Amino acid sequence: MTPSPPALSNNKTFVVLVVVVTLAFALILWPFYAAVFWAAVLAIVFSPLNRRLQGAMHDRRSLAALVTVTIIVFIVILPAGIVAAMLVQEAAALYERIQSGELDIAGGLKQVMDAIPSWARGLLQDAGLSDLASFQEQLMSGLAKGAQFFGAQALSIGQITFDFVIGFFVMLYLLFFFLRDGRWLVARINAALPLEDRLRLRLGSRFTTVVRATVKGNIVVAALQGALGGLVFWFLGVGGAFLWAVLMAILSLLPAVGSALVWLPVAIYFLVSGAIWEGVVLIVFGVLVIGMVDNILRPILVGKDTRMPDYVILVTTLGGMAIFGLNGFVIGPLVAAMFMAVWDTVAAARAEDSQESDAGAAGG
Repeated sequence: MTPSPPALSNNKTFVVLVVVVTLAFALILWPFYAAVFWAAVLAIVFSPLNRRLQGAMHDRRSLAALVTVTIIVFIVILPAGIVAAMLVQEAAALYERIQSGELDIAGGLKQVMDAIPSWARGLLQDAGLSDLASFQEQLMSGLAKGAQFFGAQALSIGQITFDFVIGFFVMLYLLFFFLRDGRWLVARINAALPLEDRLRLRLGSRFTTVVRATVKGNIVVAALQGALGGLVFWFLGVGGAFLWAVLMAILSLLPAVGSALVWLPVAIYFLVSGAIWEGVVLIVFGVLVIGMVDNILRPILVGKDTRMPDYVILVTTLGGMAIFGLNGFVIGPLVAAMFMAVWDTVAAARAEDSQESDAGAAGG
């Protein structure tokens, strides 16, 4: 009698082949990892809208996916491109103001230094931060080096633009098929995963919830805090309000301190320079409006079950951006959220098994 072949999961050669082929496939996709990642994230976030459109269009999946992609372009991608273009213009204008001397950084710092207590001034002197002329020179040198860097990239800007355009259209292309064939893809992945049905269902549901909550919680809260900060800066006559708004939006991804790293120093400068009411207004607005957005809106968007501790968000956001660049502000917290979700699922499954064992022992 011929012995039956071993199960695929017990066939070491096949397991090695699966791992090698999977790693090779990931290596091929790596140049477009950002396009694949954002296509998957947008498909998950907008899949409820796509399902509603499918129902309204009598299950015409291709048309519904096309309409959903068009909506995403107009409400997400196009505004993001406009913001990026305005940010470049604002940053260039700010650099010109500093270089021309219109914006006197050293003078502003001197006002602050003169207004702080003597003991604090002594600490700054010990740290080597009291030489304002040297500080301004170092700042200008850094800005000049940054400008030289971007100027040196001008020769290859055509290739950079080409790569960006290719990645952008790859993302849209994948987004269309992820939306249209999402259920089929999820079913294929579930069928291939060597997990029990209950674990597959629990992890799949948890993954979808975490992605939507993380993206909505981070991006919406950051955009709102940045917009509010930029609005109050514009009202108070702070130059480069749009640039500071974007900076506050980015920093608001960091819990605890967040956008206060921008508006609080400006408020202190107002107070020490004699603009008392501007400083008071900025502090009150920053604490009661900008600061409360995270405490009120994030639990609504994220939910208590998927919200992570602030220290985890802080570390994973910084770590994600260190590894993946700008994409890391979503990838980092998302990986952390999935890490916690996987271990929560493991703990819940073990608890259920333990309860079933106890019930069986009691019944026996």
